Amino acid sequence: MSEEKIKNKKEKLPFAKNEVYRLMRDNLDSDKMIKDQVKVEMNKFLYAILKNVCKQLNEYPYTTVDYGMFKECIYPYQNIEKINQEKERILMHLDAIKADCDALAMDVEKSLRMKDTVENDSIADFSIPEEKEE
Repeated sequence: MSEEKIKNKKEKLPFAKNEVYRLMRDNLDSDKMIKDQVKVEMNKFLYAILKNVCKQLNEYPYTTVDYGMFKECIYPYQNIEKINQEKERILMHLDAIKADCDALAMDVEKSLRMKDTVENDSIADFSIPEEKEE
């Protein structure tokens, strides 16, 4: 037996391996095969999510955990698609703002460009007017 298989057999997993496998099997296409390492890592992943939710629940000052608190803590996991859509919307809006800023910067650079000579300066004439002879 390889060293990795021995390690996995000795390793204590937080959830029953067969139950995690059954749930995966129920939700995957029937033609998919699940490698043993995936079953183990899914088990660890689910435990990591459980720990994160509990960590958030511990931040509440109350001694009793209620359903509302639980729903609040699992929101990111249940609404990941909505969160990703909002992220994309914000990024597109920021790109539009960046494009506006770039256009304004070009306008400022074009209109406030320093010219080498006074004759080429189209913004303002800062030369001293010559006095007309009478």
